[in-house]
Amino acid sequence: MEAITEFVGLINGFVWGTPMLVMILGVGLFLSLGLRLMPILKLGTGFKLLWSGRIPDKDKNVKGDVSPFNALMTSLSATIGTGNIAGVATAIFVGGPGALFWMWCTALVGMATKYSEAVLAVKFREVDNQGNHVGGPMYYIKNGLGKKWAWLGTLFAVFGSLAGFGIGNTVQANSVAAALSSNFGVPAWVSGVVMMLLVGAVLMGGIKRIAEVAGKLVPFMTIFYITAGLGVLVVHIQDVPAAFALIIHSAFNPVAAQGGFAGAAVWAAIRFGVARGVFSNEAGLGSAPIAHAAAQTNNPVAQGLVAMLGTFIDTIVVCSITGLAIVVSGSWTSGENGAALTSYAFSHALPLGNYIVAIALSIFAFTTIIGWSFYSEKCVQYLFGIKAVKPFRLLWTIAVPLGAVSSLDFIWLLADTLNAMMAIPNLIALALLSPVVFGLTREYFIKKRADEAAKAQS
Repeated sequence: MEAITEFVGLINGFVWGTPMLVMILGVGLFLSLGLRLMPILKLGTGFKLLWSGRIPDKDKNVKGDVSPFNALMTSLSATIGTGNIAGVATAIFVGGPGALFWMWCTALVGMATKYSEAVLAVKFREVDNQGNHVGGPMYYIKNGLGKKWAWLGTLFAVFGSLAGFGIGNTVQANSVAAALSSNFGVPAWVSGVVMMLLVGAVLMGGIKRIAEVAGKLVPFMTIFYITAGLGVLVVHIQDVPAAFALIIHSAFNPVAAQGGFAGAAVWAAIRFGVARGVFSNEAGLGSAPIAHAAAQTNNPVAQGLVAMLGTFIDTIVVCSITGLAIVVSGSWTSGENGAALTSYAFSHALPLGNYIVAIALSIFAFTTIIGWSFYSEKCVQYLFGIKAVKPFRLLWTIAVPLGAVSSLDFIWLLADTLNAMMAIPNLIALALLSPVVFGLTREYFIKKRADEAAKAQS
């Protein structure tokens, strides 16, 4: 086992090394420039489309299975999880406050990546033999790049189906069990069994039930957590300007050891800021477009504009709240790490702050389990057909309590490695299919301007 762990560790160091970080940021920057910074400039348009897409469309000519709003909530259910609470804290613990700056940079170019993923997912989606819309990297590789590239789509599906059991299931279940045990004294096996029953009940309803649950839970919990985080910032309001100055300074200058902080080089801030940023918002991994492919829309660009909000909400909003709370409170020098560091920051500013973090972590992790179940399910379906869906759902449900009561150091490492390996075929496809994204985007906005001009004249 030690030899296997060491081998996976070597692969992990390579796939999350400089080439991968350059590739993720490079593709994101290439797409941002190709789109002329449209995802940032049209952020308001995305929010308008999100608001208008709350209600399922009754028009039978509009293709898709769930509302654009619920497609985004399903995507956010998988992305807003332990990465927003524990991942941000780990990035700051290892890379210093400057890591948060590099998370922001990752998110700004990641919006273009997430937009492009969703555009391609809707453009090249298919309808399975049960009438459901399916899509994602494996489909836009197969249908967009042609048969000679189909092996790349298969590779993505293999990595996606396996990675889900780690990062999207057992790791999340373990985080919930640990949070409930340390804060409320709930035995890990009890948490595992309860989660198993809840996950099983949601999964058996397929994408529509997953989307309905996500559409209700995700907005509520996100607002709850943001409100609590803003409470921490209000308590330390006089330290907020200095915190921003420290974050920006630390992004370009080494941070000396102080308190329980061991010190960090600039490279550590960049590496862990980018890696944790991608881990949190999943831009470039290719997971989110699997959810957006099910959206009720006939226009890929419209769903892309909604999809890019996932990266903005996840990293620019939620991760920033966590990171700023840790920096303004001075907790980053406490020596704590992971969720314990975030809990430390909240508990020293708010009454019951540690319980707030524990509840938020538990619900975020639970929604990640149901969101990622859909991703892995569609990867399995792509590989083995519709007949594999029910056995997959059963296996996924059983894995939840196993994750809750297990030691998962190796699973964390393996899942993190598989996540990076998912990104490789997806980023190649995004680069090769970028002309399709640019063309569809140009057509959409030309038509929109023409419609607005005609409306103004009438």
